[in-house]
This record gives sequence, structure tokens and C-alpha cells, in this order.
Amino acid sequence: MIRVLIADDHDLLRDTLIAFLGAEDGIELGSASTFEEARTRIQEDDPYNLVLLDYKMPGMRGLDSLSEAISMKGGQRVALISGQATRQIAEQALSLGAAGFIPKTLPAKSLVNAVKFMAMGEQYAPIDFMTTPDEAEAHPIAQLLTKRELEVLQGLTSGKSNKEIARDLDLTEPTIKLHMKTLYRKLEVNNRTQAAVIARDANLF
Repeated sequence: MIRVLIADDHDLLRDTLIAFLGAEDGIELGSASTFEEARTRIQEDDPYNLVLLDYKMPGMRGLDSLSEAISMKGGQRVALISGQATRQIAEQALSLGAAGFIPKTLPAKSLVNAVKFMAMGEQYAPIDFMTTPDEAEAHPIAQLLTKRELEVLQGLTSGKSNKEIARDLDLTEPTIKLHMKTLYRKLEVNNRTQAAVIARDANLF
């Protein structure tokens, strides 16, 4: 019998997980909606083979709470579940000894398999999530710019003239110049060469 504690403050997600996992033979479930409640369950219930902790639920202090849960009662298998955590957080969680990391986008069937996998002592993290660069991590500058400004930046990084960029984007040259002006201001540069250098250094394109 595998005992799993699901600690998540989203009723819908918690109930969905309980429904899916509960339909499997040999899985016994507990649930909690705050970190305090999860802590109490870990201390008072029979040992769990796996504890699933929501990264953002009430009472959670991120990776500190994860470490605390892992060390309770002489050692727990604890996995993080999150809809917002970045790959960097997932990597840190795994290096702290987490049993795994589950993004909330994971299909239900994969999730059931991941839970069984972790409860049996393996470490789990979806390979596609771990190998996809975080948007914010890969494009810190992209956050600053509008979609149109990024298109203009891409054009000038490719060495195109204002006229060529205008033609590509179906805009007028004065409009492109306007975008360039705000682009330079946001990137804190004075000319197109400096802007292109910044874009290349950030691996934007």
C-alpha cells in the first residue's frame, strides 16, 4: 500500500488529484490545504511514502518549507508541485533532496505514474520541463519590450536597414524610427549596434 499526502490549497486541483490517485489500486491518500496542516499530518499520521507539497500554498516559505518537510520524522520523501515555479526552482528542489518536481500542466495519467515512481524511491522531473529554458531566464530583456519592438530589434540584429524592417513588418519608416527610439531608451543604448550587441548577448534571437 502506497500512502500519499496531497498538500495543495486549490480545492479543484486537490480533489482532481485525489480522484485520479484514489481510483488506483494500492494508493491511500491524505490531504491538507496549508503547510501547517501538512506538517501536522506528517507528525501525527502513519508514515507517508510520498508528500506532495504545493509551492505556493498558505504557510509555504518556498524551498525552506520543502527542506523542513523533508527532514521531519527522520526523513520524508517530499515532492514539489507547482504551476508557477521555474526550472531553476525545480533544480534547487531536486538538489535539496526532493523526491521530484511536478508541474501542474502535467497530464493526469503522467501524474499518477510520477507519484508511483517517486513513492517507490525514485526521483522524478519531467524531462521536457527541465530542458525547456524559462522564458524569463532566457529573455530578461524580452520582458521590457513590446512584441513590435522585439520584431524591430530582431530586424536590426539581422543587419537590416530601417527601410527593410519597415517592409518586412508592413509599417512605414517613420514608425520604425519611433520604435527604435523607445527601444534604445528601454535598452539604455544610443545606437543600433549597441542594441544588436545586447540582443546577441542575451541570446534573444
